[in-house]
Amino acid sequence: MSRFVIGPTDFELDGHPFRILAGALHYFRVHPELWADRIRSARLMGLNTIETYVPWNLHEPRRGEWVADGGLDLGRFLDLVAAAGMQAIVRPGPYICAEFDNGGLPAWLFRDPEVGVRRSEPHYLAAVTSYLRRVYEIVAPRQVDRGGPVILVQIENEYGAYGSDKDYLRALVETTRASGITVPLNTIDQPTPQMLADGSLPGLHLTGSFGSRTTERLATLREFQPTGPLMCMEFWCGWFDDWGSHHHTTDASASAAELDALLAAGGSVNVYMFHGGTNFGLTNGANDKGRYAPITTSYDYDAPLDESGYPTEKYFAFREVIARYAEVPAEVPEGRPDAPELTVALRPGPSLLDVLDGLGEASAHLDLPTFDDLGHDRGFAVFDARLDGSRPGTLVVGDEVRDRAWVLLDGEPVGVLARDAHERAIALPRASGDLTLVVEDQGRVNYGTRIGEHKGLIGGIAVDGEPVRGWTVRPLDLDRVPGLELVRTEESGATSVSGPRFATAGFTLEAPADLYLDTTGWGKGVVWVNGFLLGRYWRRGPQRTLVVPGPVTRAGSNELVVLEFEAMADASARFAAQPDLGHTEV
Repeated sequence: MSRFVIGPTDFELDGHPFRILAGALHYFRVHPELWADRIRSARLMGLNTIETYVPWNLHEPRRGEWVADGGLDLGRFLDLVAAAGMQAIVRPGPYICAEFDNGGLPAWLFRDPEVGVRRSEPHYLAAVTSYLRRVYEIVAPRQVDRGGPVILVQIENEYGAYGSDKDYLRALVETTRASGITVPLNTIDQPTPQMLADGSLPGLHLTGSFGSRTTERLATLREFQPTGPLMCMEFWCGWFDDWGSHHHTTDASASAAELDALLAAGGSVNVYMFHGGTNFGLTNGANDKGRYAPITTSYDYDAPLDESGYPTEKYFAFREVIARYAEVPAEVPEGRPDAPELTVALRPGPSLLDVLDGLGEASAHLDLPTFDDLGHDRGFAVFDARLDGSRPGTLVVGDEVRDRAWVLLDGEPVGVLARDAHERAIALPRASGDLTLVVEDQGRVNYGTRIGEHKGLIGGIAVDGEPVRGWTVRPLDLDRVPGLELVRTEESGATSVSGPRFATAGFTLEAPADLYLDTTGWGKGVVWVNGFLLGRYWRRGPQRTLVVPGPVTRAGSNELVVLEFEAMADASARFAAQPDLGHTEV
């Protein structure tokens, strides 16, 4: 068994100085059949440690229901790290930010208005304690002093940027220690005196988060923590993208120079991200600092290892720097090959409204409920009501649209209400007929004061000042889509794809392969390959292709399903040779 401690100047493994050369790799953003490949690429860059967050909302999707298998098998992931001869850092939150839905906090937690957010409120602490105990059942037997890879466990996440509740931090530490975690504990904050003071406790090792001005930030960290090893727990080497912005990149040589400065000062590092991966399904988060900005499906992050797992210029620049301070394997991973290129026509399928019975159960409500009133965590819901006015009218949402609503009257599109445009009102051609609102939760806010907010149409609906009552509501269970009959005959309906409507296509591969699905000619929607929900696409960009992981595909016949909410300029599915994450300048 090994022993890992924090010494007066260095981390120490079995009595010898140990510089942590880590890379962030989120198991929940990578297909599980590719975990070993991504870990291997980290080792070949010269890293000796893998760091990961743990997403509470995925592991406990409903209170008391624990999921830790398949793509959420944290134990298997840590075992693969150990098998590669590497160490591990686990950051279980409970809040992780990570540009992830609700910052990793489960939506069900905040349906009780008495529950506090990231503070020592009893309801919140009870749920957090239960969650952490389950995580530590996996982590504790895999600590380095028990023959496993785990050398550090983090308490909370950049808490000094949010609050200063020391009782809350102490409660997290007590739960962690009581659950059998014996390795050192750390915190992370941006290196400003106020954040470091607010986010720390005596006995916890402080680490920083930054990607520039390295010397200055290390000096601030050292001033606040006079002894012990210096570490940047999040060395920001890139950035995330949001819909409607641009693809963020950073100069590889500039990032490498900052890394060199950090290592030259004797510091340890966790490259955030080493490999970003993908917000598969509907797991992306969002920011709202005056403008709501949902995160793209791609979490490429301009990382050293790109979204589909291949080395970039930054990978080799970082590898060259690391080689000055540590031994680096001679082997390097292969570059990205061209993916199979093919184009197939989409077969227009049924309207979403025609197959609602197969996607969830309807319920009746006098007043318009929110997603959270319905116990619906993410995705889409359909709201129907009857209007009996006699002339054109104006539909108004009481407080806020969260986050996008397609308005239909007698099944015909009227328009869209979008949160990012601060829209709450729309003119109706008439105030009579069957009103349908298809509402999308585009991602729960992952940072700041709006964490935990509810989704849907907040504050109800009125037409010409009169509240609309008597609603039929159906949350959509997208897990049921692969079981629907969506193929229609040529004679049975549409020849184009305008939404909300399904479309399908079949395609053939000689062997399983990574693919890049080009969505440039499509509008806005979600897409599945062989029943696997890749995520969202949107003509707004910047992202223009979706990564299809090789393990999702198969030799021979493959099936693609699209749910388009708006309209396609090109009713075909095109797979490109290379990914395209969009323009990099604004």
